[in-house]
Amino acid sequence: MPRTARASVGGLCYHVLNLGNARAESFRKPEDSAAFLALLREAIERVPVRLLAYCVRPTHVHLAVWPTRGRDLRRFLHWLLTAHVRRYHRHYQSSGHVWQGRFKAFPIQRDDHLLTVLRYIERNLLRAGLVARADEWRWSNL
Repeated sequence: MPRTARASVGGLCYHVLNLGNARAESFRKPEDSAAFLALLREAIERVPVRLLAYCVRPTHVHLAVWPTRGRDLRRFLHWLLTAHVRRYHRHYQSSGHVWQGRFKAFPIQRDDHLLTVLRYIERNLLRAGLVARADEWRWSNL
């Protein structure tokens, strides 16, 4: 039985989160993160969305995405995440799940909430203790 399609509304910003399978590293080395960011740029060219913030951690990724139309969020993330999986399996000569499951997308409905989410994404590694300053992480929009 197919799963139900996600409801997403165009014109709303979303905090998107996707975790590596079993919390494993989906980004094992700097080249993996760099390749993901290249795919992110290509995904924006394919499905025009506004990308407000991003943070690529070894085990997961955070995005703040603002699609114009309702199904753009799903199309954008489908292309981006599947392209990453194809690249990952080709590079590591592996198979199986890379992501833990479907991405999670939480709508952001207020301006003050948007600022809170953007700060959360930008300071994610700082809170995790992986960097001393948030802008030291190469794989975020800071």
